[in-house]
Amino acid sequence: MKNIQYLLILLIVLTLIHCEEDRDPNFLITSSQVGKLLRSSNVGDLESIYTNDSIVRDTLQSNLLSASNTIKIYEKGGQQLLTITVNRDSISKVGIIRVLDPRFTTEEGIGLRSTFKEIKDKYVIKKIVTSLNNVIIFIENSDVYFTIDKEELPASLRYDTSIDIEEVQIPDDSKIKYMMVGWE
Repeated sequence: MKNIQYLLILLIVLTLIHCEEDRDPNFLITSSQVGKLLRSSNVGDLESIYTNDSIVRDTLQSNLLSASNTIKIYEKGGQQLLTITVNRDSISKVGIIRVLDPRFTTEEGIGLRSTFKEIKDKYVIKKIVTSLNNVIIFIENSDVYFTIDKEELPASLRYDTSIDIEEVQIPDDSKIKYMMVGWE
């Protein structure tokens, strides 16, 4: 009987190790990267980082301002991966990244398919900001933040913008609307 227990424990450990190894680094979000994009990358590096993907710059802004503030990254198959907003200091750096592909997840396994309960279970919530249509969840010691649509909240909280919404008022099953990384 003990041999079966040891075998079962070994099988579980090996499965967990294998699952961790299966995580694709091209879709991993850490404190220093979002997939292939590193925090230290300049906007000029995007062409070499995404050589196999498509980069689309906002042409209206490009024509008016001579430099695009928004850059969209598409996978070769056409699916949009990220939208990058450029920080316009002396060197153009990546400022804010909007994650659009659900394959992107944090080291804790949180992504666009996660719920508010999963965020609470994996992170310490630093601050919750209420906007007109959304609730923005800021995480302690992280550049990642999440937006939840107010439609996910009880009706009594949806329409009053003066209410400060607290963690306990957000239903556990609330879905993530946007996932952002702010490197500004």
